[in-house]
Amino acid sequence: MIDLLVAGGGPTGLAAAINAALAGMEAVVVEPRPAPVDKACGEGLMPAGVAALRALGVEVTGRPLRGIRYLDARRQADAPFRHGPGLGVRRTRLHAALAERAAEVGVKIVHGRVEGVRQRPGFVEAAGMRARWLVAADGLHSPLRRALGLEIPPGRAPRRYGLRRHFQVAPWTDFVEVHWAARGEAYVTPVADGLVGVAVLSRERRPYEEHLAQFPALLSRLAGPAATSVRGAGPLRQRARARVAGRVLLAGDAAGYVDALTGEGVSLGLLSARALVGCLRAGRPEAYEGAWRRLSLRHRLLTGALLAARRHPLPAGLIVPAARRLPVVFTAAVNALA
Repeated sequence: MIDLLVAGGGPTGLAAAINAALAGMEAVVVEPRPAPVDKACGEGLMPAGVAALRALGVEVTGRPLRGIRYLDARRQADAPFRHGPGLGVRRTRLHAALAERAAEVGVKIVHGRVEGVRQRPGFVEAAGMRARWLVAADGLHSPLRRALGLEIPPGRAPRRYGLRRHFQVAPWTDFVEVHWAARGEAYVTPVADGLVGVAVLSRERRPYEEHLAQFPALLSRLAGPAATSVRGAGPLRQRARARVAGRVLLAGDAAGYVDALTGEGVSLGLLSARALVGCLRAGRPEAYEGAWRRLSLRHRLLTGALLAARRHPLPAGLIVPAARRLPVVFTAAVNALA
């Protein structure tokens, strides 16, 4: 019998499988898409995420990131990382490195899709296999989360969406730049020599070019040709009633997602995957709920506060000025997430 069956072969699912294999468990990943898998993503790893990759034995190249920079039409505020650099890396490169490491440690990756789960005493049945535990790492709109009755319907908060594209230009910064405008944000992440990713987030569903037009200073820097097509994601906010349902545990975006506003989604997924396997090894799967809540607490509080401010024009316009006038507070907040 398999020890750990993982539904979804994204970064979190692969990290869970690698952690399990390193702990002496047999892990199988079920993923419908061929590797490497691309998706709309800011592609910036916080220092904690870089450390988590290192602990897995994953080596991936990208562009070192020195911190986070907020900008509006007139001001900027910098928050350097205090505990080592982050990393800007193409999603496809990150996925390929994780898949390669998974193969090295004996993780089996099966082409397919987990569409249903039967829970039995002592094991689960899914995708024609039996396993002691199932990790649902099947993404933002997780079918397994919904099938298990763990999905909380969307509330009345405005829905937000993301779009991302890459441009062939030399990176002009070693910070992740967050450009603020009245109707959205643009995230600039250097991911390679001569390549930057630009993601936009907004409540408005419009073409990518119309979103970029809100940021003339940024647009003037993107003189190189577009290197990739536009990819989208959303609605971003997803909520779950719990992360544990019998022998099924939710991880990554499937476990719940606030927003991409503060940019630590991949790092949080890597850390929670490690915590999940640690709880299974300790024979305390129920402890994963508390571990996930502790790991994600700062993210949920700070991202929620920024989103609340974002909904109203006056406080939204004060975010960058406040970060500039209170650099110690801004840097402390960024490093609390990093």
